[in-house]
This record gives sequence, C-alpha cells and structure tokens, in this order.
Amino acid sequence: MALINDSFVTEFILLGLTDQLDLQIPLFLLFLLIYMFTILGNLGLITLIWLNPHLHTPMYFFLFNLSFIDFFYSSVFTPKMLINFISKKNIISYAGCMTQLYFYCFLVISECYMLTSVAYDRYVAICNPLMYNIAMSPKVCCSLMLGSYTIGFSGAMAHTGSMLRLTFCDANKINHYFCDILPLLELSCTSTYVNELVVFIVAGSSIIVPTVTIFISYGFILSSILRINSKEGRSKAFSTCSSHIMAVSLFFGSGAFMYLKPSSAGSMDQGKISSVFYTNVVPMMNPLIYSLRNKDVKVALRKTLCRRMV
Repeated sequence: MALINDSFVTEFILLGLTDQLDLQIPLFLLFLLIYMFTILGNLGLITLIWLNPHLHTPMYFFLFNLSFIDFFYSSVFTPKMLINFISKKNIISYAGCMTQLYFYCFLVISECYMLTSVAYDRYVAICNPLMYNIAMSPKVCCSLMLGSYTIGFSGAMAHTGSMLRLTFCDANKINHYFCDILPLLELSCTSTYVNELVVFIVAGSSIIVPTVTIFISYGFILSSILRINSKEGRSKAFSTCSSHIMAVSLFFGSGAFMYLKPSSAGSMDQGKISSVFYTNVVPMMNPLIYSLRNKDVKVALRKTLCRRMV
C-alpha cells in the first residue's frame, strides 16, 4: 500500500496534550515515568511467563500476548508525545503519521480481542472446568491468538486505507498528541463519509462485540460462582476474574468515550484526556493488575529471583 496520495500536506504538526507552558516539564516527567514503568512492567511479565513452566497455561498464554501488545503499543505514540513536551514544534511526516495510525489501530484492536479471549478462558475455567483441557487446547489458544491479530490487521488496513484516499490541503495541525483517526478527519478537505462509515463499523464492532461477549461470559461466570457453596471457593473464583474486570473496564470505558460519544464543542479536548487512559494508563496498569493480584505470578517472581541469587 502506497503511503503517498494526492495530499498537498507532506507533514503534520501535533499540538499535543496541552498548550500550557508551565505544564510541559511536569507532564514530560510524569509520562516518562509512566512509559518506563510500562516498558519494564510488560517486559518483566513477558520474561516471567517465559521462564516459568508452571505459567505455561492458556490464561498466561493470553497474558503473555497482552503484555507483548502493550509493550509495543505504548511505543507507537509515547516517544513522540514526550518530544512534544520539550520541543517548540512537534512535526511528523505524512508517511510517519500514516504508519503511526496503522500500528495504533492494529495493536488497539488486537488488544480488544485478546481481552475477550481472556474472558472466554475464565468462562471455561469456572463454568466448564472438566472440559477445560479440551476447550482450551493449544490449538484453540493459537486460533484465538491468531484471530485477534488477524482482526487487528484487517481493521488497521481498513482505517489506514480509507485515510490514504483523503486529501489534506492547507490545514496540517492535528489537535492531538498522536495521529488518531478523528483529529485527522477534521483536517481533510474532501469528503470523509467513507472514513466515518469505517469508524462506525470497525471501531464500533471492536468495542461493542468484545464488550457484549465479555458481559455474557461474566454473566455465566457470576451465575456459576453464586452456586458455589463454599465461601472460600467463591472468593477464589472472584479473585481470578477481578483483575481482568478492572483491565477491561479501564480499556473499553475510555475507548467507548472517545469513539462512541456524540460530537460536541470541546469534545476533542475531552477525547485527548480519555485517550490518555487507553494509550498510557492501561498498558502501565495491566502488568500491575495481573501481578499484584495474582498468587501464581508472585510465586513465579519469588522463584525466579531466588534462582538468580543462588
């Protein structure tokens, strides 16, 4: 796919998160810390799962892929965002902008469906434990993983392909800290009807389909948990799901606010704040949520540290 169209614009200016000068350095330091924690946290979880055979189970297979996505996902836009805090003019080329848009869409859609796969895994583990080994066989896990990446690839191609057909005349200031879809559509001097249709179909389905699937899964899970007689058993079952529920709520809640809300005055500025949650906060929180609230990960971490110290 060619990265050059009939556009008159050869580069864009990213306006960033805020134009208040007194906030630039504090925000730079804040997001630098978030980025470092995100990279180290996700790389740490990837390494921990890789090194510990007892974590080679379907749930941790999906968490491994989730951390893999978050590791690269945060790097798609955060470095550029950090540059914007300390430079007078943050310029990104047209090709660079389309590339950033593609990888952003690919990774964010893949994460939507990877979170759905985790919900399905929890559903099978709690509602059909006797069938777990068959229902979550390596073949099924690989199919769910490849399906998530394939849907992400298809959605990214649809968004980027429809964006490449647009013409950008004079306006080149993107009211955002990265090349997101909606801010780019505001700059086009040609019809964006096809793009809006793609956003409605792809973004809508990537939020609604996984959300509905997850809600249905947890509806069955809740029903099964309430039938458990033992208080300890109910507590253990809830603890295996609570981490995932927290991650899903943060990710889909902020994503839905950005893409499914009605447009209004100042909505783009509100959207930038919402974007911070699913582009910066969620990738940082995922390793924290899945490690601090997970006994298996804590045990694996202690064993790994003990082996390294011996």
